[in-house]
Amino acid sequence: MYDEIVEALAEQARTVKMGDGAADGTQLGPINNRPQFDRVSELVGDAVARGARTAAGGQPTGGDGYFFQPTIVADVTDGVRIVDEEQFGPALPVIAYSDLDDAIERANATRYGLSGSVWGADAERAADVAEQLDCGTAWVNTHLVNAPHQPFGGFKWSGIGVENGPWGLYAYTELQVLHRAKSVGESGVIPAA
Repeated sequence: MYDEIVEALAEQARTVKMGDGAADGTQLGPINNRPQFDRVSELVGDAVARGARTAAGGQPTGGDGYFFQPTIVADVTDGVRIVDEEQFGPALPVIAYSDLDDAIERANATRYGLSGSVWGADAERAADVAEQLDCGTAWVNTHLVNAPHQPFGGFKWSGIGVENGPWGLYAYTELQVLHRAKSVGESGVIPAA
């Protein structure tokens, strides 16, 4: 199904409406800043230089702002930076795998684990797979859905703690436990209770 998946993702990427994030109908705004824009450009360029192909996108759009086309990178493997590193940009590498165990093992072999998603017609099976991912948040048949009452944080080298809900508030606290004897006798000895 690899070729069909790549083409379906590429078609989806080609239809994304880019523009001002505050404008009605915009689905994808610019990348946050110049260093991140340069990083995404570099990772896509590195993948292409190492034999990958862009099935959609792959270039900045030009003009004002740090706009980069929604990009589907095909024919790429483990060991290429866009696969092995967190890019935080509109570039998705699509990697072939031999079986489900292979896919899970390779997904967990990375140093990173902020989030992941599993997609499939059988949502229960997809949820079973998602539970096996070494990541802070796993979604089934969706991605990047967050709520302020749910914890958000990563595993391994990803993230900087936990955000949201009481777990996020605990990050701003320092607990101290103080044990104090009930009383001390005249001799300075604590009586046994």
